[in-house]
Amino acid sequence: MADKEKKKKKKVKEEKEEAPAAAPAPEPEPAPAAPAAPAKRPSSKSSKKAKRSGSSVFSMFTEFQVAEFKEGFSLMDKDKDGILGKEDLRATWDQVGKLVTDKELDEMLAEAPGPVNFTQLLTLFAQRMSGGSDPDDVIRTAFKAFDKDGLINGDNLKHALLTWGDKFTKKEVADAFDAMDIDDQGMIDTEALIQMLIGGAEDEA
Repeated sequence: MADKEKKKKKKVKEEKEEAPAAAPAPEPEPAPAAPAAPAKRPSSKSSKKAKRSGSSVFSMFTEFQVAEFKEGFSLMDKDKDGILGKEDLRATWDQVGKLVTDKELDEMLAEAPGPVNFTQLLTLFAQRMSGGSDPDDVIRTAFKAFDKDGLINGDNLKHALLTWGDKFTKKEVADAFDAMDIDDQGMIDTEALIQMLIGGAEDEA
């Protein structure tokens, strides 16, 4: 009885050893990644509209002119917020020695239909230029901006010529001032200066 039991256990043991080991369960394959959503393209209608609104006024000026206007805008934008406000204009006029009233500042800003950013300023320049202003009127208007009681402060004018727009060299400014009638206080007669410039331009024509 004991021998028969031993043989039975031995046979079961041998069958277990001969049975192949169970293959490990295959690891689940990772789920395929979801395809990335295509980037949303701006509508051609809106992009064309933005291009038209920003490019039309810039096309009226050369790259050099735009750069000069940009530099002038940066000098006027005292608080560097990208918008020319009343205090920016007031500080700019103060810098050239001309005191302006709140009413005058409001009238300047009222020429623009909205906040005066750089593009709006260019638009205002373009509108003035397209009006075909007489060259003499342009000269007169430019120097009247520096006028105070019929006189222009020579130091302020010199600073403007050396700093703003199409900058003059120090030699050019010195030569120009040699031709001007300047009093002992460094003041220039506004009308005499305008007539000198207008007359010189007519002689060259």
